Amino acid sequence: MTGEWLELAGRGGTIKVLKAMHPRARRLRLSVTPHGARVSYPRGTHPAQIYAFLRENSDWLERKLSEMRVPRRGPPPLRAGLPTLIPLRGESVELTWWESEYPRIEDRGSELRLHLPRPFTMAMPAARNLLATFLETRMRRDLSRWMAHATERLEVAPTGLRIKPLKSLWGSLDARDRITLDLALALAPPAALRYVLVHEMSHLKVRSHAPRFWMRVGSLMPGYQEQRDWLREHGAVLKAEMDRLIAPSP
Repeated sequence: MTGEWLELAGRGGTIKVLKAMHPRARRLRLSVTPHGARVSYPRGTHPAQIYAFLRENSDWLERKLSEMRVPRRGPPPLRAGLPTLIPLRGESVELTWWESEYPRIEDRGSELRLHLPRPFTMAMPAARNLLATFLETRMRRDLSRWMAHATERLEVAPTGLRIKPLKSLWGSLDARDRITLDLALALAPPAALRYVLVHEMSHLKVRSHAPRFWMRVGSLMPGYQEQRDWLREHGAVLKAEMDRLIAPSP
């Protein structure tokens, strides 16, 4: 990441935040990823405004940084031709490489076989695209039946569903009632994925996180707190895993 690093005094010590001007930004925006915290701002924003914004959001920032903390070593990089273990729907499966004329993925339960032409090093972009498509397809298979149930209970449906990698969020609902979910949820246990869907669909009824919103979530998914806590504890690792599977090598 490029930009200027700022230091903010937090309750747990000094917080480092990357300050970066964004030419199309209309407001100050704070984000947290496994790589750290970043504040983007419109051209012409006074430094005092940025510091005031960070101080106002310092508690949220410390909490999110704690949630997003990744083990120091992180997951091993994806190496062409070398088998590796990956999470899939909350279970550990082996990802293996097999020579084939045409790229495809074979799901054998405890093993995912990547069939690719040699040399595997030249097929890495195809491998990453295969994995992204496979994971999205798996997610949509689960989501379709849960969405139908939630739609019946809520008597309202989203206008669309997008699945893509998200830096810090698990999901969002836009002004057009379209839901976006993080592709990394394909690696999580199905119950965690269902919680995020229920969360975003509940926003169709209540846009805020007021108590009545959480009552709505609980009515659709009793015990949702367990899945919310699981994502807070393991979410950073999931996002790091997804990065190594589908993000281009630096």
